[in-house]
Amino acid sequence: MSIKPILFNTEMVRAILDGRKTCTRRLVKPQPDEKHTYPLGFVTDSTEKKKAGCFGFGIDEYGGSIQYAKPPYQPGDILYVRETWCGLPVNEAGHMRGHTIYYYKADGELRPKGWRGTWHPSIHMPKEAARIWLKVTDVRVERLQEITEVQAKAEGCNSGLLIGACTARGQFEDLWNSTIKKPDLNRYGWSANPYVWIIEFERCEKPEGV
Repeated sequence: MSIKPILFNTEMVRAILDGRKTCTRRLVKPQPDEKHTYPLGFVTDSTEKKKAGCFGFGIDEYGGSIQYAKPPYQPGDILYVRETWCGLPVNEAGHMRGHTIYYYKADGELRPKGWRGTWHPSIHMPKEAARIWLKVTDVRVERLQEITEVQAKAEGCNSGLLIGACTARGQFEDLWNSTIKKPDLNRYGWSANPYVWIIEFERCEKPEGV
């Protein structure tokens, strides 16, 4: 078991808190080349330690030459969610020194009136500020467009948070493209149909001693 961070935007944090989001899709990196498009599965045992736990892509069902990709998370891993946040120094709140009160953008504007602090990007969130902890229950590989309507709902879509699509799957398409930089849309956007990791998770308590 490893403890690792995972980033979510504000809308997806709300979906997790509401119990609507139980999985996330992340790009397989590196993507297999045009010859290695046959998914062989995860390496469960190997004389080369660096390949253990990786996913293999072969030329055909017999493998031939194989390209490997390492998943960012494994079943059993514990993840702490990084989200947009801010910390209020204790001396401004009247609390004991050595404490910080954290606020989260996903909760709305709950910061003290008149406080001039700014929101910090999720990538800069320290572990001690994390309030959401997740346990990875499954990791698998699919093409992006294989997502179903039911699976798109498990991604937190079809909740009125996204505008312009009539189905959860259509909303997920919009959501996915919004996370890809414009220069990379041809390689990693919805239309490119890249391979992705499907990471399923459940809420859990913060581990003791962390």
